[in-house]
Amino acid sequence: MIFIKAFIVGGLICVIGQIILDKTKITMARILVLLVVLGVILQAIGVFPFLREFAGAGATVPLLGFGAALAEGTKEIIDKDGAIGIFTGPLTSGAGGIAIAIISALVMAVLTKPKAK
Repeated sequence: MIFIKAFIVGGLICVIGQIILDKTKITMARILVLLVVLGVILQAIGVFPFLREFAGAGATVPLLGFGAALAEGTKEIIDKDGAIGIFTGPLTSGAGGIAIAIISALVMAVLTKPKAK
């Protein structure tokens, strides 16, 4: 059942992004930023933990999950180290995802032949 929940929630997040892209003049980059900020907001008001518990990877893998992870890491570091956590928290909590993105891009660049458009 968790797979169905993850598929539905993750799919709805993607559908919302696609509708925004199709119906407005907002660029893809701005939609990505919007989803990350929405994840931060949902984490800040306490809604995202319930969404994560309900949908698992359907909520954490899309960009909402990245934003929530940034907010959660920042809050933990602020509680531990004080105001300096505002700067170090997002870097600490997002380091794994950012590193995987960079390594994946490097591997794909080596394995494929990128073409300029």
